[in-house]
Amino acid sequence: MDAELDSAGTNKTADIELRLLLDALYLRYHYDFRAYAIASLKRRLLSALTRFGCVTLSQLQDRLLHDPSILADLLDVMTVQVSELFRDPGYFRALREQVVPVLRTYPSLKIWVAGCSTGEEAYSVAMLLRVEGLLERALIYATDINSAALRKAEAAVYSEDSLPAFAENYRLAGMPGNLSEHYTAAYGRAVFDRGLRDRIVFSDHSLATDSAFAEVQLVSCRNVLIYFDRELQDRAVGLFHESLGRRGFLGIGSRESLRFGAYGASFDELIPAERIYRKRESP
Repeated sequence: MDAELDSAGTNKTADIELRLLLDALYLRYHYDFRAYAIASLKRRLLSALTRFGCVTLSQLQDRLLHDPSILADLLDVMTVQVSELFRDPGYFRALREQVVPVLRTYPSLKIWVAGCSTGEEAYSVAMLLRVEGLLERALIYATDINSAALRKAEAAVYSEDSLPAFAENYRLAGMPGNLSEHYTAAYGRAVFDRGLRDRIVFSDHSLATDSAFAEVQLVSCRNVLIYFDRELQDRAVGLFHESLGRRGFLGIGSRESLRFGAYGASFDELIPAERIYRKRESP
């Protein structure tokens, strides 16, 4: 029983420390993680304590307040930087087959890739638009809160080791030709060409604190909402709803849903299997 009480007390202390750490991060640096899924954040931070030379979250909070140099590394721990080109190929196949024909009717296109991480999804969308002949009239806004990830995304340089998996996803997505048509490989690296990069604007944006910034025809925000609590999920989807023009499209992650959120009635399920929705007409 004493061991159980000690374990419960330790967990409660860690929960308190985490809340204080998140408050410190927001008050000191204006990054707001307070409405993120706590269990996931706690697990990642506790496993990374030794990386910062700390034993407890309280020690990490002290370092954060007095040593700004650790901020970038801390954001890397707190934001999940797992992505790949054409991740979930069926999603991109569905975009080509059922969304692109509608996008083709617009004289110009604006697309928002929210939570873009190191840029793979933004470049996937750019390639899709290129093969459909739409890239030259499109502008892609790719946003994230992690400035280090955004710098990598802007560079458009990826390890050559990742190319076989990227190429397979490209094929499974039903894309014509070969992935190699879109990059130059040398010295163990692949650099995506300037024609793709010129159509993407990478920018810092927080779904927790910032506002909508443009009217777009498509929002792609995949595998981001699962890290938010319900209130923040509703806030984010509200931003997407506000940003989307008439009958605009929204794509989310395979484990995410709008069904039980505040905006569930504001979207039609266009392609349920791939979590692609379409904004309903206003009453």
